[in-house]
Amino acid sequence: MISDENRIAAFLEAEAAEAGAARNTLLAYGRDLVDFSAWLGARGLGFETAAQGDIEAYLVACEASGLAKSTRARRLSSIRQLYRFAYEEGWRAENPSLRLSGPGRSKALPKTLSLAEVEALLAAAAAHGRNEGERLRNACLMELLYATGMRVSELVGLPVAAARGNPAMLMVRGKGGKDRMVPLSRPAREALAAWLACRDAAEEAARIARRAAPSRYLFPGSGAEGHLSRQQFFVLLKGLALAAGIAPTRVSPHVLRHAFATHLLEGGADLRAIQMLLGHAELSTTEIYTHVLDARLRDLVLTHHPLARKDEK
Repeated sequence: MISDENRIAAFLEAEAAEAGAARNTLLAYGRDLVDFSAWLGARGLGFETAAQGDIEAYLVACEASGLAKSTRARRLSSIRQLYRFAYEEGWRAENPSLRLSGPGRSKALPKTLSLAEVEALLAAAAAHGRNEGERLRNACLMELLYATGMRVSELVGLPVAAARGNPAMLMVRGKGGKDRMVPLSRPAREALAAWLACRDAAEEAARIARRAAPSRYLFPGSGAEGHLSRQQFFVLLKGLALAAGIAPTRVSPHVLRHAFATHLLEGGADLRAIQMLLGHAELSTTEIYTHVLDARLRDLVLTHHPLARKDEK
């Protein structure tokens, strides 16, 4: 069994790379989860064995010790984030924190970007890089991410075999080893074809010169994983935000995933279809995006309802 300490480290790494969590946020998560782990450990439990009742007992103990309401709410938030990660990664078959509510806790709406801002990022990607190969790779990365709503770990780990044959859809292996199909937009297919041609030419030249063996990944990297790392993509994205005139603090891989879902909903897409595209196990996870429907539904009723009052001309 993997230790709680290693589970915390993996969670914090994912939060930094995929959600772009700030250093202070990561430190707070770490402190909260270390405290929770110690409390569980004193009772012969751990993250993998704790049940909903154990989490509730921990929160009661926090209240009894005199912790402020805001501190208790933050600790519950840290625990919920950890178990959402655990469920998506597949090392918990269920999320024991899913039905818990805390003191003064409000569900934050996901941060997102406007369509114009996403278009600026895509344009920056196509122009950003030390050479044509990097520019084609960067454009492909961004077009695929926005076209599919993939998690950054899914994106950088794509096998090159999945991209062969000018595919209209990609097979993506999500968290917990679950596969799903995601369609590609025309710009994404064009960017993919251009990058693949450049990538294959570079690999063939390296093979002839016997400098490197072919990579099995669409986006090869020099690290131990063999592909571009989440951290490298995170740094790249911050640079693209600067080039696009957007505050880097507003941009992360997860924000682009939110933009994908939000823009689809604004365009009239079905919520359950978006659930499947995002790879969410539960529809309740996807429902956080329904806040974007409020204005559209209100306009729909005012425009089409037979009893709606219309402004007099």
